Amino acid sequence: MIGTLVNAAAIVTGSSIGIIFKKSLPERYQTIYFEAVGLFTLLLGIKMSLEISSYLPVVLSMVLGGFIGMRLRLEHRTEQLGDFIKIKIRTKNERFTEGLVSSFLLFCMGSMTVVGSIEEGLGKSPDLLLTKSIMDFFSAIMLASGWGVGVLFSAIPVLLFQGGITLAAAIIGKDIPESVVNELSVVGGLILVGLSFHLMKIKKIEVINFLPALALICLFMWLKIRFADSLAFFFF
Repeated sequence: MIGTLVNAAAIVTGSSIGIIFKKSLPERYQTIYFEAVGLFTLLLGIKMSLEISSYLPVVLSMVLGGFIGMRLRLEHRTEQLGDFIKIKIRTKNERFTEGLVSSFLLFCMGSMTVVGSIEEGLGKSPDLLLTKSIMDFFSAIMLASGWGVGVLFSAIPVLLFQGGITLAAAIIGKDIPESVVNELSVVGGLILVGLSFHLMKIKKIEVINFLPALALICLFMWLKIRFADSLAFFFF
């Protein structure tokens, strides 16, 4: 868990610096920054998505995951939780919840998160997560300068998400196929594409509702591997 702990600490430290700079950053610069981040997020999401090799499992994961998330009202409940935290810490930052949720997605949907967390769970070097920590440190400075303290609090779900993957990898052991990791990154890339539309104010997509797709793609890929012969006509 060293890599994840360092990553969370880097986000907290970078966010703290960004919050200090926020007061001196004009709004027009914040706007152009988030447009630039949106374009980069779109590019990253597309790049990750192009690695797809199992089309139907990915489509089913996104559709069913979206249905489950909508049914559970994950987006709405997340916003409620963010507003609750906002009241408890007595901040007047209007973009607190947006900063918390969007930063978490930006920090966690990349392939470095998945691969790095799994490698550490398998007892390998946490170098990938440590490298990600440096990147997230500088990203947190810029994000917090626009969104404020919500970015700092995103370190908590980052810690839980990456730590959960690391723990799962440690329990499962070396039985995690590369194809599962690959398609998991593809789904994460699609979620990033949806987030980029929001960052560029093109369309508000409730991307949190699609998070169950991350679990579903792991299930579908396991079924594909486990029952490869009998389900060959179904998965392609």
